[in-house]
Amino acid sequence: MKKVFEAGTHLVLDGFTSDTSLLQDLDRVRAFLDEYPDRMHMTKIMPPYVFRYQGDTSQESGLSGIVIIAESHISIHTFPAKGYLSVDVFSCKPFDAEEATQYLIEYFHLSDFQRQILDRGVEYPKELGESISMVYEDRLENLERMAST
Repeated sequence: MKKVFEAGTHLVLDGFTSDTSLLQDLDRVRAFLDEYPDRMHMTKIMPPYVFRYQGDTSQESGLSGIVIIAESHISIHTFPAKGYLSVDVFSCKPFDAEEATQYLIEYFHLSDFQRQILDRGVEYPKELGESISMVYEDRLENLERMAST
């Protein structure tokens, strides 16, 4: 069944760097969140917020930051003791996920990363009449397909 409402693209990136000082640098992470929306042609609607988090152990400590954009949000969590960061970029406006990834690799000197690109959206409209109609049409298509096999 096709999506009725395309909510946008969600880039989820987990990365590793040996330059852990980058992951501890509050000003650098704030600068990243300040510059990144413009580079991705997104509209910042608030300044970035970055906080130092002290976990129960050094492994759990790091920085967390977010910038709200008109199109949705960009967030980052760093774990310097592990040399690890996670970044989410969600935008209802299309963006170049390759360019977005490449900038992250360069900015944080990532030596390894895993990335997921999700197409967000919903399959059924919230209006009951439209949902019933879609389900009915989908079931008819399935019955026709089954009858032809």
